[in-house]
Amino acid sequence: MTTLVIGLDGHESGDRAVEYGKRMAKLIDGSELLLVYVVEWSPYSFQTPEENAERHKRREQEISTAMERVVNPSVEKLKKDNVKVRGLVRHGHVADILNAIAKEESAEQIIVGRSSGQGLASRLFGSATSNLVMSATVPVTVVS
Repeated sequence: MTTLVIGLDGHESGDRAVEYGKRMAKLIDGSELLLVYVVEWSPYSFQTPEENAERHKRREQEISTAMERVVNPSVEKLKKDNVKVRGLVRHGHVADILNAIAKEESAEQIIVGRSSGQGLASRLFGSATSNLVMSATVPVTVVS
């Protein structure tokens, strides 16, 4: 089975990546799409012990909300089009998580949408897409 990991972002760029992945799945017999939404996590927030106790509960709620609002609707739409698909949500850094999942799943490729955001943080630190392209262990397709 050929697994294609698709990064969702809850925006139009993620929808474009899903559409491209759907076309690829129809071309590659026996393929499966794995839709992944990553809830960004920052190591730079310092928290009190009380905040740490609440962190797990917030994390689980964020994962549940992302599954409900972003991943599940895309999965259901693809299933109606007879595409073999699964979805999941993880917490962490987008590039690291997508690459780790691609390794875990022995994926052939990662597909992501190019975001149009050109903010200061993106220019200084690089976008998640740029970081993924530079660090991934499998080919990355960036859909514009």
